[in-house]
Amino acid sequence: MAVDARWVFRELSGIGRYTLELLRQLGEIGGGVDFLVLVRDAERRGFIEREAGLAGKAHVEFAELPHGVFSVRGQFAAARLLRERGVTVYHSTNFMVPLPAFPRRRPHAIRCVCNMHDLIPLVHPEFTPRALKTRLYPVYRGLMHEIARRADAVVTGSESAKRDIVQWLKVPGDRIVVAPDGVEARYRPGGEKPSARGGPKTVLYVGRSDPYKNLPGLVEAFARLAGEGVAARLRIVGSPDARYPEAAETARRLGVADRVEWSGYLDEAGLVKAYQEADVLALLSKYEGFGLPVLEAMACGTPVVCSNAASLPEVAGGAAWMVPPEDAAGAAAALKTVLTDAGTAARLREAGLARAAAFTWRAAAEAVLRVYGGGA
Repeated sequence: MAVDARWVFRELSGIGRYTLELLRQLGEIGGGVDFLVLVRDAERRGFIEREAGLAGKAHVEFAELPHGVFSVRGQFAAARLLRERGVTVYHSTNFMVPLPAFPRRRPHAIRCVCNMHDLIPLVHPEFTPRALKTRLYPVYRGLMHEIARRADAVVTGSESAKRDIVQWLKVPGDRIVVAPDGVEARYRPGGEKPSARGGPKTVLYVGRSDPYKNLPGLVEAFARLAGEGVAARLRIVGSPDARYPEAAETARRLGVADRVEWSGYLDEAGLVKAYQEADVLALLSKYEGFGLPVLEAMACGTPVVCSNAASLPEVAGGAAWMVPPEDAAGAAAALKTVLTDAGTAARLREAGLARAAAFTWRAAAEAVLRVYGGGA
């Protein structure tokens, strides 16, 4: 059984973190299965072994495949490797798979499993206007339909995402398994918030800058909050993206640029600390395939204000204060209440801790193991 871990880059994306957590659990569970982990190079192998705790695991071995998942050479090299190693199940933790290994005709000699975390560029290309997938939309659309036709099973994180996969790619529902993401144990409350010692309250955002994340809308809501005299700062965590300068421009236009902190990419220890120190997480996305920052913040004892779009109500489960993504005034009012009403903050904190506890990586990995055995 092979897991393609070439999605783990030096700066971990959500997919990279998903891959690491899945491998960590598969390494612990075992389940009588031998795993072949595909990596780009020795450096990534060492990183994955260390971070996922796989060193010394007798049922886990690595194979280096120094090609990108989208390259033509990589496509044929991966297919050849799978055949040579006698792999019976191949799992890509993102949508791309080595197509030469999986012809349209069935049954396949190798069972093909892939994750489709969301279909944002397909369903809402306007939300990713400068992404390569959107600029090459016909190619991306055709590729996604081809992968959907060839995959034996698709794993996704929410019922919302599953509905999109059924509607847009025509994948039968019985070939799609919903396996929600989990929250790692290191995400836990960290004690007294810095604001309790007299500093400003912190509104935290974690994620990308693509338009579907609605970061300019959050900046507008924060500016309304500041205009009402609430002593707060907005901390934005995530790799900078020069393609989408709108949030910074909005902060300058509304006169709050000096109260917005751009922290850039944080490693996991830094990210946990950011959640623990924040007074509220705000995620006003117009679309999410899952929305893991909601659960991670909850697990750290931080109240959440999020939008009511796509998968977020499903993930938050009533433990967050939800508003329509375009309602900046409503978001500002929610943030103000959470930051100034201790009772509301405590209620959301307790509800969030209970909600996050229901999502574990062990459960996600066990669901994936069932898929490997033909459970979808």
